[in-house]
Formats: sequence, structure tokens, C-alpha cells
Amino acid sequence: MDAQSRGRAEEIDPADQWVLNPRTGNYELRLADSAAQARPKVTAPRRSPSAPSTPTAPSPGVPKPRRGDAPPGGRRGGRSRKGGGAGGGGRRKKALVITGGTLAFLLVGGSLAAYLYYDHLNGNLSVTDIAGAGTGGFKKDQAINILVIGTDKRSGAGNEGYGDKESVGHADTTILFHIAKDRSNATALSIPRDLITNIPDCPTKQPDGTTKAIQGSKGTRFNNSLGQEGRDAGCTMRTVKDLTGIEVDNFMMVDFNAVKNLSTAVGGVPVCLEKAVDDKDSKLKLSQGEHRLQGEEALAFVRTRHAFGNESDLDRIKTQQQFLGSMMREMKSKETLTSPKKFFSLAEAATKSLTVDQGLGSINKLTDLAGELKDIDLKNITFTTLPVLDNPAEKVKATVVVNQALADPLLQMIRGDVSLTEVEKKEQAAKEAADADSKAKQDALLQGNRAPATDVRVNIYNGGGPKGSASTTVNWLQNSKGVPRSSNVGNAPTKVGATQLEFAPNQADQARALADIMGLPATALKMGTTDAAAKTAMKLTLGPDFQQAGAPLAPAAPQQLPEDVQQAQADKAVCAK
Repeated sequence: MDAQSRGRAEEIDPADQWVLNPRTGNYELRLADSAAQARPKVTAPRRSPSAPSTPTAPSPGVPKPRRGDAPPGGRRGGRSRKGGGAGGGGRRKKALVITGGTLAFLLVGGSLAAYLYYDHLNGNLSVTDIAGAGTGGFKKDQAINILVIGTDKRSGAGNEGYGDKESVGHADTTILFHIAKDRSNATALSIPRDLITNIPDCPTKQPDGTTKAIQGSKGTRFNNSLGQEGRDAGCTMRTVKDLTGIEVDNFMMVDFNAVKNLSTAVGGVPVCLEKAVDDKDSKLKLSQGEHRLQGEEALAFVRTRHAFGNESDLDRIKTQQQFLGSMMREMKSKETLTSPKKFFSLAEAATKSLTVDQGLGSINKLTDLAGELKDIDLKNITFTTLPVLDNPAEKVKATVVVNQALADPLLQMIRGDVSLTEVEKKEQAAKEAADADSKAKQDALLQGNRAPATDVRVNIYNGGGPKGSASTTVNWLQNSKGVPRSSNVGNAPTKVGATQLEFAPNQADQARALADIMGLPATALKMGTTDAAAKTAMKLTLGPDFQQAGAPLAPAAPQQLPEDVQQAQADKAVCAK
């Protein structure tokens, strides 16, 4: 790691500055005197009796920081926050690549959760104001969508020789991580860089604090959503939302050095090759069989386009997914989990590589995210790629377009929070049996009298439908359908998986009338057990299946993917072909 460039003591590994205090049993950060005055002492959490045995302290031969040296994070005294608007100004801008970004994200969600809150790591983060893109940040009681973005910009020490060094960069490879609401599983959706799509208009924050509106582009490569014409990560987030229908909560980006530093910090990443490789472009030269890669070799492995498959970007995505799965397994290994040196080296490498939005712009916020992700079993993490076809408009095939027949069910499953893995098989079978019984009861709800439209009382919430859905629905009901007692209550406290109408037994005639008017299926009706007081309104919450007033709800998400959709499980080692 480039510790000296951050102002750290010469020849001192940040991991070696954590020592065991025999009096307290805690690991403590050993700082120079000037650093100690600037920041309070922080200690690592004590291990519980059930945790792995406490490792030995670093060797006494490790030199102490000299007086006046900066503490980890590279600053003396108070901290200042690095900005990240387009243009950068005096603020440091990070160059980013997807693979490193993905590793940093997984690192936050995995083995570093207990250590990332340390104050000195805040100084390593770069933060970008994305001008209102996304939801404003993930929430603990809802599904989470994190966009990990990477660029082919060649900045950072040792990266000048990779070609196109003057480029402002593109969204070279992008992965959307969807974490289930119940935190039992996650899906990592790769989006091909050469996909033809539409990039929407995008407001971007400028170095002087003003906002600049960047005009969108139709029928262009997805990778132009970042870097080109001054576009920032918020533009990529908006493009992904338009492309997939999935609202993005936060983003993460990093540079080429993340792959090199993280793979080195973990002690190398195991990979398997079905054939020998000698790629002159990426400089990857490996024999057939198993290898443990770190540094430049690891970067060459994830960058190569000519070593595996049909030498396309789609096959490179598969190679990257295999590498990421192996990296995750290595981070979860006993050798990593019980090594303080690896912990702190990984923490430094990850946070030094990260550029994030303001919703993740501190170690505390990253630690909150880590708490949401740490218990997901690797066997329940699925990598997949947005299904595409060769662009029919091209004679020489260089770009791709979405394969709607395969992409639609995949995206419906992600939007519907359906796992791509076989988690909870028994629970799923029991749920299906309960659903069948519930459906019969719900169908019976539709049998009976209907109240006049003028007697229907309903409060309408937006719990995941398009923006402004509650307002437009109320206007439609009042002005077109004669339901004057309908009210717009705004956003629901939490999002729902599907549109639902909640009512009391003595409101069933009103519910049937509203279901007829709006075309609600029986499965959307949720009847309570006790009668409501007079003049109490029913509660209609519009979900992601709601399209517009008067239109039928979108079909329920499928429970199984078409066979032709590419998948890879994070817990399974696969040899690159």
C-alpha cells in the first residue's frame, strides 16, 4: 500500500500500529505523541469467549512512529472531508474500477465489520455529492440496492501503462448488489459496459457548489454514463434505475490499486485455470491449474479479455465474478478472520480505495451497512449478468442490447425481492402451501355486495410505486370514478413488496367496490380481524407492481429464473475456461 503518500510513518505498516494492551486485553492504536493529542485513543473490541483465540501482538521489532508523524489516515489534528464533485477542484478525485469497488464493498459487508468504525479510517474515504440521485441511503428494514461502479481511468501509481491514459474514464464494468429485505440472500447483477441504452438528463454538483444539468443521450453505450461530458456516479445511478426499474440506494467506486492492494492484503486470491494463458495485452501469463494471485497479477486476471471464453466483455464478466467469489471466500476464511494484521491491512486498503456518496460517507455509516450484510451466507449470494443479445443494427458486432425475454423475469425477481439461490427450501414450500390456502380465502372476499363509489373511504400511500402515484391515483378516483372520500397521505412509512388494500371486516363491501374500480386482484386484499369505527378509511398502499391509475398491476415476480440466464454462486470455485 502507498502508505507514505498518505503521510504515514516511513516503513510502518498501519496494521502493525495496533498492539495488544496486556492490562485491558484490548487491541489499541499506537500513535505518535502529536497524533495522540489530535485524536482520542481507540481500541479494538474485546473477543468473546466463543470467538477465535486472540492472536499474538505484532512483533516488538516493529518501529514506533516518530514524533510528528501523522496518524493512520494521513492527517494531523482535526480532519477535513474530501469532496467529490465533477471537476474535483482542490479535492482529491478517485479513479475507479468495478472489480476493486466490488471487493471493497464485499469487504465492508464481510470480515471488516468489527473494525471499520475506527476514526482514522474516515480520512481515507472520498465523498461525492450526487445531487439527489438514488433514495438518499439504504434503510435497515428494507431491501438494499448498492451500485458498485468502476472506470477505466488510468490514475494511481503504477497504472499509467495500461493504455488510454488521457481518458476521463467510463463506467467500465458495473454491478448492482441487491440485498434481500430479510438479509437471507443477495444478488449481484453485472451490467455489460457495451450495452446500448438511454442515459437520462443528469444534474451534477460542480466544484463551486453550483449544479450543472447535463443533457441525456439516447441509444448510446452504458459505459458513457460515467465520466463522459462531465457525468458523475449519480448519472450512472439514474441510468441503472431507468434501465432496470430498480431504485439505487447508494454507490461505491474505487481505483485500479484496490484490486492490487486488497488481493495482497488478504494474502493472495486462489484462482483455477483450465488452460495456460499468455495474454500480451493484460500481461497475464499463467500455467494451467491453480494459482494464488495478488498485486499486478490479480489486476491482470480481472482485466484480461483475450484469455478466456470467446474473448468478449461478457466472458470477462464471468472471470471477474469467479475472482470475486474466491476473494469473498478468502476473506471469510479462518486465516483472515483470526489475523489482526490482515484485518487492519484490509481496512486501510478498502477505505483508501473507496469513493462513496454522502449516505455512506463515514466509517459509522459503512459499519451500519456492514451490520446489515455480515450474516449472509456465501452460498446464498448469486452473481448474474443482465441478459443481452448482439445489437441487430450492427454489421460488425461491437455492442449488445437487452434480451427482454430473459431480462424481464430476472429483473422482476430482483424488484420483487425473490432469491436466485435455493435458500429456505422448506420455508418456501410451507409458504406456497399457505399461499394456496390464503388465495382461496382471498378469492372468497370478492364474493359479496359492493358499496356505492361515493361511500368508499380510502387513504392512499405510495409504498414503492412511481413517484407521485398516490396523488395521481386520488385525482383519478375523485374526478373520473366518483370516489370523493379518497385521500393522498403521501409516502408509506416502509415500502411494500406489492400493492395491498387493508380493511376491516365491516368494510368488505367498500373493499370490493374499490377492487373493481382499480382492478385489484384478490391477493391484494388484506382483511383484518376486528371491525373499524364509523367513518374510518381503508388503507391502500401502492407497491412496485403499480404502474398507473386505471392500469392493471404488473404480474407477480416469478419464483424461478429461465434456464438460459447466467448464474454463479459465491461459495463455489469454478475454473476459468
